[in-house]
Amino acid sequence: MHFDENEAVYVRELAIDDIAPVYHLGEELFTSDLYPYLYRTWDEWEVIGLYNTDPEYCLVAEIEGQLAGFILGTIITKASLIYGYIVWLGVSPNFQRRKVGDKLVDQVVARMIEDGARFMLVDTDPTNTPAVKFFTCKGFGNVRQHISLSMNLSQHEHYGRLINYENQKAERAGYRRTRPAIRSTRKSDGMKSEVALNSLGNDSQITEEYEELGVMNYEL
Repeated sequence: MHFDENEAVYVRELAIDDIAPVYHLGEELFTSDLYPYLYRTWDEWEVIGLYNTDPEYCLVAEIEGQLAGFILGTIITKASLIYGYIVWLGVSPNFQRRKVGDKLVDQVVARMIEDGARFMLVDTDPTNTPAVKFFTCKGFGNVRQHISLSMNLSQHEHYGRLINYENQKAERAGYRRTRPAIRSTRKSDGMKSEVALNSLGNDSQITEEYEELGVMNYEL
């Protein structure tokens, strides 16, 4: 499909009718085979939750009426510091290299500045080279990395037996255990980022505090 590179990118707030298209675009971009070890993966609650809590920082980009990309963000306040946090940024493969990501980031940052943010945070898998390069070009820096360990419980000698036992117990009882609800950790202090980048300043305080944020994806 051919698109005119001169077609304008129109950025607006996410509307309720955008939730399904944005979810499906994120589902296409943020796949478990690319990032299988994220503590929080993409699902419909990512869009719905942020739309409910931070609608002013949930934006979509359109080109000729077609969804070109989206950005989902939030504001985090810690002590006297106010951070703007870009949680998800995705651009449709059909609209790569059209400055879609640039326009989305610029507009959401402007909104966060208006609401008092003086620092910006993003984090991504360190192997996501395009995302790291993009945010570096946007002025983000002060990279911090940490070791992230994972375990497949089903393949573990001891825990695998526990899983089999629970499955057999559920089958005997005639029911299937449902997955417990996952609490949003978007604004919590419990997870550390794999890569955190600061765009609006080099204050040493931020490099110590934004390591506590979670791992996110960006597809550009």
